Amino acid sequence: MAVGVVVVTGWALSRGVSIRPASGEWRPLFILGVLFTTQIGLLNSATAMTSPSYGVVILNSYAVFANLVGHFWRGPQLEDRLTGPRIVGLCVAIAGLIVLAAGQAPKHLAPRPLLGNLLMMLSAFLLGYRQVYTRWLVQNVDPARTVIWQMAWSVPLFLLIAAVAEPMVYGHVTWQAVAAISYQGFIVAGVCFIVWAELLKKHSAGTLSMFSFLVPVAGISLSAWIFDEPMTISLLIGGALTLVGVYVVTRQSAALR
Repeated sequence: MAVGVVVVTGWALSRGVSIRPASGEWRPLFILGVLFTTQIGLLNSATAMTSPSYGVVILNSYAVFANLVGHFWRGPQLEDRLTGPRIVGLCVAIAGLIVLAAGQAPKHLAPRPLLGNLLMMLSAFLLGYRQVYTRWLVQNVDPARTVIWQMAWSVPLFLLIAAVAEPMVYGHVTWQAVAAISYQGFIVAGVCFIVWAELLKKHSAGTLSMFSFLVPVAGISLSAWIFDEPMTISLLIGGALTLVGVYVVTRQSAALR
Protein backbone atom coordinates (compact mmCIF):
# COMPACT_ATOMS: atom_id res chain seq x y z
CA MET A 1 0.00 0.00 0.00
CA ALA A 2 2.90 2.35 0.67
CA VAL A 3 4.19 1.68 -2.85
CA GLY A 4 0.72 2.28 -4.24
CA VAL A 5 0.48 5.62 -2.43
CA VAL A 6 3.72 6.75 -4.08
CA VAL A 7 2.52 5.69 -7.55
CA VAL A 8 -0.90 7.31 -7.29
CA THR A 9 0.48 10.46 -5.65
CA GLY A 10 2.90 10.91 -8.55
CA TRP A 11 0.02 10.49 -11.01
CA ALA A 12 -2.12 13.00 -9.14
CA LEU A 13 0.62 15.62 -8.92
CA SER A 14 1.33 15.21 -12.64
CA ARG A 15 -2.31 16.15 -13.28
CA GLY A 16 -2.13 19.14 -10.97
CA VAL A 17 -4.54 17.54 -8.48
CA SER A 18 -4.18 18.53 -4.84
CA ILE A 19 -3.71 15.46 -2.66
CA ARG A 20 -4.59 17.30 0.54
CA PRO A 21 -8.23 16.65 1.49
CA ALA A 22 -10.56 19.63 1.84
CA SER A 23 -12.01 20.39 5.25
CA GLY A 24 -15.09 18.22 4.74
CA GLU A 25 -13.26 15.28 3.17
CA TRP A 26 -11.21 13.94 6.08
CA ARG A 27 -13.99 11.95 7.73
CA PRO A 28 -15.40 10.20 4.60
CA LEU A 29 -11.87 9.41 3.41
CA PHE A 30 -11.01 7.89 6.78
CA ILE A 31 -14.18 5.77 6.64
CA LEU A 32 -13.11 4.64 3.16
CA GLY A 33 -9.68 3.73 4.56
CA VAL A 34 -11.23 1.62 7.32
CA LEU A 35 -13.50 -0.17 4.82
CA PHE A 36 -10.53 -0.76 2.53
CA THR A 37 -8.28 -2.08 5.30
CA THR A 38 -10.94 -4.41 6.69
CA GLN A 39 -11.85 -5.77 3.27
CA ILE A 40 -8.23 -6.43 2.25
CA GLY A 41 -7.42 -7.92 5.67
CA LEU A 42 -10.32 -10.37 5.37
CA LEU A 43 -9.25 -11.19 1.82
CA ASN A 44 -5.71 -12.08 2.90
CA SER A 45 -6.89 -14.10 5.92
CA ALA A 46 -9.45 -16.00 3.82
CA THR A 47 -6.89 -16.70 1.08
CA ALA A 48 -4.70 -18.53 3.61
CA MET A 49 -7.62 -20.78 4.57
CA THR A 50 -9.36 -21.66 1.31
CA SER A 51 -8.22 -22.63 -2.17
CA PRO A 52 -7.45 -20.12 -4.95
CA SER A 53 -10.37 -21.23 -7.14
CA TYR A 54 -12.99 -21.01 -4.40
CA GLY A 55 -11.55 -17.72 -3.21
CA VAL A 56 -11.51 -16.02 -6.59
CA VAL A 57 -15.08 -17.04 -7.47
CA ILE A 58 -16.52 -16.01 -4.09
CA LEU A 59 -14.66 -12.68 -4.02
CA ASN A 60 -15.91 -11.76 -7.47
CA SER A 61 -19.48 -12.21 -6.37
CA TYR A 62 -19.12 -8.70 -4.94
CA ALA A 63 -21.33 -7.49 -7.81
CA VAL A 64 -24.25 -9.14 -6.01
CA PHE A 65 -23.58 -7.10 -2.89
CA ALA A 66 -22.84 -3.93 -4.86
CA ASN A 67 -26.27 -4.15 -6.45
CA LEU A 68 -27.99 -4.88 -3.13
CA VAL A 69 -26.23 -2.01 -1.37
CA GLY A 70 -26.85 0.31 -4.31
CA HIS A 71 -30.58 -0.39 -4.19
CA PHE A 72 -30.86 0.55 -0.51
CA TRP A 73 -28.24 3.32 -0.55
CA ARG A 74 -29.34 6.43 1.30
CA GLY A 75 -28.68 9.71 -0.42
CA PRO A 76 -28.39 10.47 -4.15
CA GLN A 77 -29.54 7.44 -6.17
CA LEU A 78 -26.43 6.65 -8.22
CA GLU A 79 -27.10 2.94 -8.67
CA ASP A 80 -29.96 1.13 -10.41
CA ARG A 81 -32.97 -0.09 -8.45
CA LEU A 82 -33.66 -3.82 -8.26
CA THR A 83 -36.16 -5.14 -10.81
CA GLY A 84 -37.84 -8.53 -11.07
CA PRO A 85 -35.19 -10.13 -13.34
CA ARG A 86 -32.37 -8.69 -11.23
CA ILE A 87 -33.89 -10.12 -8.05
CA VAL A 88 -34.03 -13.54 -9.73
CA GLY A 89 -30.38 -13.15 -10.71
CA LEU A 90 -29.45 -12.23 -7.14
CA CYS A 91 -31.25 -15.32 -5.79
CA VAL A 92 -29.43 -17.58 -8.26
CA ALA A 93 -26.07 -16.01 -7.35
CA ILE A 94 -26.74 -16.35 -3.62
CA ALA A 95 -27.64 -20.03 -4.13
CA GLY A 96 -24.30 -20.46 -5.87
CA LEU A 97 -22.50 -18.78 -2.96
CA ILE A 98 -24.15 -21.16 -0.50
CA VAL A 99 -22.93 -24.14 -2.54
CA LEU A 100 -19.44 -22.62 -2.72
CA ALA A 101 -19.31 -21.83 1.00
CA ALA A 102 -19.88 -25.51 1.82
CA GLY A 103 -17.43 -26.74 -0.82
CA GLN A 104 -14.32 -28.73 0.02
CA ALA A 105 -11.01 -28.23 -1.78
CA PRO A 106 -7.84 -30.32 -1.30
CA LYS A 107 -6.54 -30.03 2.28
CA HIS A 108 -3.12 -28.71 1.28
CA LEU A 109 -4.77 -25.81 -0.56
CA ALA A 110 -7.63 -25.20 1.90
CA PRO A 111 -6.69 -26.03 5.51
CA ARG A 112 -9.89 -24.38 6.87
CA PRO A 113 -12.23 -24.20 3.86
CA LEU A 114 -15.54 -23.37 5.58
CA LEU A 115 -14.13 -20.49 7.63
CA GLY A 116 -12.06 -19.30 4.67
CA ASN A 117 -15.08 -19.29 2.35
CA LEU A 118 -17.20 -17.39 4.89
CA LEU A 119 -14.48 -14.79 5.46
CA MET A 120 -14.09 -14.42 1.69
CA MET A 121 -17.85 -13.88 1.39
CA LEU A 122 -17.65 -11.14 4.02
CA SER A 123 -14.75 -9.58 2.11
CA ALA A 124 -16.85 -9.69 -1.07
CA PHE A 125 -19.69 -7.90 0.74
CA LEU A 126 -17.35 -5.15 1.95
CA LEU A 127 -15.86 -4.85 -1.54
CA GLY A 128 -19.32 -4.36 -3.02
CA TYR A 129 -20.19 -1.85 -0.31
CA ARG A 130 -16.91 -0.02 -0.88
CA GLN A 131 -17.58 0.25 -4.62
CA VAL A 132 -20.92 1.96 -4.00
CA TYR A 133 -19.44 4.18 -1.26
CA THR A 134 -16.56 5.18 -3.55
CA ARG A 135 -18.94 6.00 -6.38
CA TRP A 136 -20.84 8.29 -4.03
CA LEU A 137 -17.60 9.84 -2.79
CA VAL A 138 -16.03 10.56 -6.20
CA GLN A 139 -19.00 12.69 -7.20
CA ASN A 140 -17.51 15.45 -5.02
CA VAL A 141 -13.95 14.27 -4.31
CA ASP A 142 -11.29 13.84 -6.97
CA PRO A 143 -10.80 10.08 -7.65
CA ALA A 144 -7.06 10.46 -7.07
CA ARG A 145 -7.61 11.52 -3.47
CA THR A 146 -9.96 8.62 -2.79
CA VAL A 147 -7.36 6.14 -4.04
CA ILE A 148 -4.46 7.80 -2.24
CA TRP A 149 -6.14 8.20 1.12
CA GLN A 150 -7.79 4.79 1.29
CA MET A 151 -4.31 3.32 0.97
CA ALA A 152 -2.59 5.97 3.10
CA TRP A 153 -4.94 5.28 6.02
CA SER A 154 -4.46 1.54 5.55
CA VAL A 155 -0.68 1.67 6.09
CA PRO A 156 -0.75 2.56 9.83
CA LEU A 157 -3.83 0.38 10.32
CA PHE A 158 -2.12 -2.64 8.75
CA LEU A 159 1.04 -1.98 10.78
CA LEU A 160 -1.05 -1.94 13.97
CA ILE A 161 -2.78 -5.19 13.01
CA ALA A 162 0.56 -6.80 12.15
CA ALA A 163 2.12 -5.71 15.47
CA VAL A 164 -0.75 -7.36 17.36
CA ALA A 165 -1.41 -10.45 15.24
CA GLU A 166 1.83 -11.41 13.50
CA PRO A 167 5.25 -12.48 14.78
CA MET A 168 8.17 -10.23 13.86
CA VAL A 169 10.26 -12.60 11.78
CA TYR A 170 13.25 -11.43 9.75
CA GLY A 171 14.72 -13.60 7.05
CA HIS A 172 16.30 -13.77 3.63
CA VAL A 173 14.56 -11.61 1.03
CA THR A 174 13.99 -13.49 -2.24
CA TRP A 175 13.46 -12.04 -5.69
CA GLN A 176 10.07 -13.77 -5.79
CA ALA A 177 8.93 -11.83 -2.73
CA VAL A 178 10.22 -8.56 -4.16
CA ALA A 179 8.49 -9.26 -7.49
CA ALA A 180 5.20 -10.10 -5.73
CA ILE A 181 5.24 -6.94 -3.60
CA SER A 182 6.22 -4.83 -6.62
CA TYR A 183 3.33 -6.25 -8.65
CA GLN A 184 0.86 -5.64 -5.82
CA GLY A 185 2.20 -2.12 -5.26
CA PHE A 186 2.73 -0.76 -8.76
CA ILE A 187 0.10 -2.62 -10.79
CA VAL A 188 -2.71 -3.54 -8.38
CA ALA A 189 -2.53 -0.73 -5.82
CA GLY A 190 -1.32 1.80 -8.38
CA VAL A 191 -2.49 1.48 -11.98
CA CYS A 192 -5.62 -0.64 -11.38
CA PHE A 193 -6.96 1.54 -8.58
CA ILE A 194 -6.47 4.68 -10.66
CA VAL A 195 -8.38 3.23 -13.62
CA TRP A 196 -11.15 1.84 -11.40
CA ALA A 197 -11.71 5.11 -9.55
CA GLU A 198 -11.92 7.02 -12.84
CA LEU A 199 -14.45 4.53 -14.24
CA LEU A 200 -16.62 4.74 -11.11
CA LYS A 201 -16.97 8.46 -11.70
CA LYS A 202 -18.78 7.80 -15.00
CA HIS A 203 -20.41 4.39 -14.62
CA SER A 204 -22.40 2.57 -11.93
CA ALA A 205 -20.65 0.01 -9.75
CA GLY A 206 -23.16 -2.63 -10.88
CA THR A 207 -22.45 -2.03 -14.57
CA LEU A 208 -18.69 -2.13 -14.12
CA SER A 209 -19.02 -5.38 -12.21
CA MET A 210 -19.78 -7.12 -15.52
CA PHE A 211 -16.07 -7.16 -16.26
CA SER A 212 -15.40 -9.17 -13.10
CA PHE A 213 -16.37 -12.30 -15.08
CA LEU A 214 -12.85 -12.41 -16.50
CA VAL A 215 -11.31 -12.77 -13.04
CA PRO A 216 -12.84 -16.13 -11.95
CA VAL A 217 -12.03 -17.70 -15.32
CA ALA A 218 -8.41 -16.57 -15.06
CA GLY A 219 -8.19 -17.51 -11.37
CA ILE A 220 -9.57 -21.03 -11.80
CA SER A 221 -7.38 -21.66 -14.85
CA LEU A 222 -4.23 -20.44 -13.08
CA SER A 223 -5.00 -22.46 -9.95
CA ALA A 224 -5.49 -25.62 -12.00
CA TRP A 225 -2.22 -24.95 -13.84
CA ILE A 226 -0.01 -23.82 -10.94
CA PHE A 227 -1.48 -25.77 -7.99
CA ASP A 228 -3.10 -28.70 -9.85
CA GLU A 229 -6.37 -27.87 -8.12
CA PRO A 230 -9.14 -30.26 -9.25
CA MET A 231 -12.46 -28.98 -10.54
CA THR A 232 -14.84 -30.34 -7.87
CA ILE A 233 -18.61 -30.65 -8.32
CA SER A 234 -19.31 -27.97 -5.70
CA LEU A 235 -16.87 -25.58 -7.39
CA LEU A 236 -18.37 -26.14 -10.84
CA ILE A 237 -22.03 -25.96 -9.74
CA GLY A 238 -21.56 -23.15 -7.23
CA GLY A 239 -19.35 -21.18 -9.58
CA ALA A 240 -21.77 -21.59 -12.49
CA LEU A 241 -24.77 -20.49 -10.41
CA THR A 242 -22.89 -17.50 -9.02
CA LEU A 243 -21.61 -16.32 -12.39
CA VAL A 244 -24.99 -16.81 -14.10
CA GLY A 245 -26.71 -14.86 -11.34
CA VAL A 246 -24.15 -12.05 -11.45
CA TYR A 247 -24.45 -11.94 -15.24
CA VAL A 248 -28.24 -11.53 -15.06
CA VAL A 249 -27.94 -8.79 -12.45
CA THR A 250 -25.24 -6.80 -14.19
CA ARG A 251 -26.75 -7.23 -17.66
CA GLN A 252 -30.06 -5.89 -16.41
CA SER A 253 -28.22 -3.02 -14.74
CA ALA A 254 -26.47 -2.14 -17.99
CA ALA A 255 -29.73 -2.41 -19.95
CA LEU A 256 -31.44 0.09 -17.65
CA ARG A 257 -28.85 2.66 -18.70
